[in-house]
Amino acid sequence: MLRRILTAAVLIPVVVLIVMRGPWLLVAGTATVVLLLAMHEFFNLGDRMGLRAYRRWTMLCTIGLMYAQWVAGLENGAVTSQVETVLHSLGSFSSIEFVAILFVLGVVTIGVVNRQAIADILPAMAMSAAGLVFVAFPFSYLIRVVELQPNGRKLVLFTLVLVWAGDMLAYFIGRSFGHARMAPTLSPKKTWEGAAANLAASLVVASIFARWVGMDGITLFVIAGLANIAGQLGDLIESAYKRGAGTKDSSALLPGHGGVLDRIDSLILAAPVVWWSLVLLQQGFHL
Repeated sequence: MLRRILTAAVLIPVVVLIVMRGPWLLVAGTATVVLLLAMHEFFNLGDRMGLRAYRRWTMLCTIGLMYAQWVAGLENGAVTSQVETVLHSLGSFSSIEFVAILFVLGVVTIGVVNRQAIADILPAMAMSAAGLVFVAFPFSYLIRVVELQPNGRKLVLFTLVLVWAGDMLAYFIGRSFGHARMAPTLSPKKTWEGAAANLAASLVVASIFARWVGMDGITLFVIAGLANIAGQLGDLIESAYKRGAGTKDSSALLPGHGGVLDRIDSLILAAPVVWWSLVLLQQGFHL
């Protein structure tokens, strides 16, 4: 418990400082490094199950995906330096669709060049695609949120805090009062009491952040609720990955917390929900 608290006490202020004060390139670069670490852990889980991905190519495509999302976000007017202007102009040749097609062509080429048997190619393709689709792609929407004008950074912090607060309250309530098992085959320790506490914490965060981010309280409540539910699903699916691999944590990189993938599992699915909820609102779709 002490290691868990100390790790959080060190990392949270650093993350908040980068999100709120760091240059755009630093924010995007930090998010990319975090994602690459999570992808590395995801592929390690696959290795434990005998599913060996095309790591290097998928990692390269992950960087391309983050770059494509960053360039797309710059369309919102977040270009603030000459360097970013140059990178933005180069991004005319990059898009999410381009990265996806490049990824497919790459894994097929690797399989053919290596002269692998079908029994080896298909699992490698599946694991590579799973990492890109289920981890990298949804997480990459965090870049789109941070570049929203004028409150993108605040909205990213809102997303992070609703995940942190939810996880924290769920942990303590689940341990102290949890009895009804939520998904015993996936994560025996998760309870419906903890899930309810998780959701309640996110709604409290929404009520605190509403005025600061300049949004209607009810609207932010809905966004927080949807993001929280998606985040809890992300937590459960990551538990399924670990159970399939026969391990408790994705790694031991963060003392008391496990690995990077363990820490961002909820954020992976919460980020795109926040983004698309905001997009629908901007288009006049009232939630």
